[in-house]
Amino acid sequence: MTTRTINLPPTAFSATVRVPGDKSLSHRALICSAMAEGRSEVLGAGPGGDIASTRRVLAALGVELDGASVVSKGVAGWRRPEAVLDCGNSGTTMRLMAGALAAQSFTATLIGDASLNRRPMRRLVPPLEALGARIEVDEDGSPPVTVGGSGPLAGASTSVGIASAQVRSAFELAAVQASGPSEIDSPGGFRDHTERWLEHFGLGRRLTPTRFAVSPGAIPAARYEVPGDPSSAAFVWTLAALRRGSEVTTPDISLNPGRIGFLQIIEGFGAEVEAEVTGTVHGDPVGTVTVRGRGLFGTDVSGELAVAALDELPLVAVLGALGEGVTRVRDARELRSKESDRIVSTVDMIRALGGGAEALEDGFVVIGTGFLDPGEVDSAHDHRIAMAAAVAAAGVDGDVRIQDATIAGISWPGFYEQVEALWS
Repeated sequence: MTTRTINLPPTAFSATVRVPGDKSLSHRALICSAMAEGRSEVLGAGPGGDIASTRRVLAALGVELDGASVVSKGVAGWRRPEAVLDCGNSGTTMRLMAGALAAQSFTATLIGDASLNRRPMRRLVPPLEALGARIEVDEDGSPPVTVGGSGPLAGASTSVGIASAQVRSAFELAAVQASGPSEIDSPGGFRDHTERWLEHFGLGRRLTPTRFAVSPGAIPAARYEVPGDPSSAAFVWTLAALRRGSEVTTPDISLNPGRIGFLQIIEGFGAEVEAEVTGTVHGDPVGTVTVRGRGLFGTDVSGELAVAALDELPLVAVLGALGEGVTRVRDARELRSKESDRIVSTVDMIRALGGGAEALEDGFVVIGTGFLDPGEVDSAHDHRIAMAAAVAAAGVDGDVRIQDATIAGISWPGFYEQVEALWS
């Protein structure tokens, strides 16, 4: 494993940063392009390992991918894979591809690395089975996931108990291949990228804030311009919020309402936030965000806001530790099913740097002292823990050493260099 040492200047900074293409949208753009017949373009796709996993799986199904170009015979023309489909560390690849493959006459098996093979996949089974799909997971609900071979799908109405965009998207990518209309409902707080795109293509419509109707039909070949990833931008937003007088601007960022809960959270901590919508990608808003550091005070995060900022909650712990007062995160039990048990790994990160943190069943509590100590953080082979530890170095007078630091390349190759360049 590679250890990276981070030591950041004690001064404020001002910078404009273009972050990598949005992971959620990159996965969806590649999969929708592969399901379409003809040639599509996916411009600005994320460069990380997770997106490479989706490309690799689609190529194994006979889809031609060359840079931004995606050429396919359509989902009905996908070929039977010669081996299991390796999704690497990417849960999004596995869950969305399970839905896309659900109507195939052949069966396909999706596997992942050691981390992904521990993550929950049973939640895919009821909604896909409602459509008539055949899907199997391991006895404990983990991968491998075997799907397909069931024959034609039929429209269905279903409800899922968690606000999971991945589960909803898996159902919707299967439902467009069914013989009749379908509907899905769930608790709120999810990202609705897939649904906005399907509505744009005339393949769906929103019935209520949480209930979506899918109309069967072919996803068309299209051009996708993938905006910047707000979950990646959150790391530089946090660095600006941590340093009074600092400012960072991130242009061309996805501003999907299900993706910007973290901006509301850092405003609650005391940072100044400006967000402006400047365009859309197939009905999904895109814009520019500027964050300025004004001092930090503890806050509480729960309910739909915790769900909407789930990927950014390790950064909430960093903000809490380097602010004043107590920060509480609740209603985030889903953190336990990420690349690591992120409740445990987040608390361990703060404690490794001398901070006060306590795990809860569905979140954590952090005591803010305004500073952290030099130390060594185990990333738990989780890219967001490694990256959050690097951000925490902004509140440390000395070195932060990160074990298994290269895991950050899953979402942002060159992340550490970008952080250090903010002061250049």
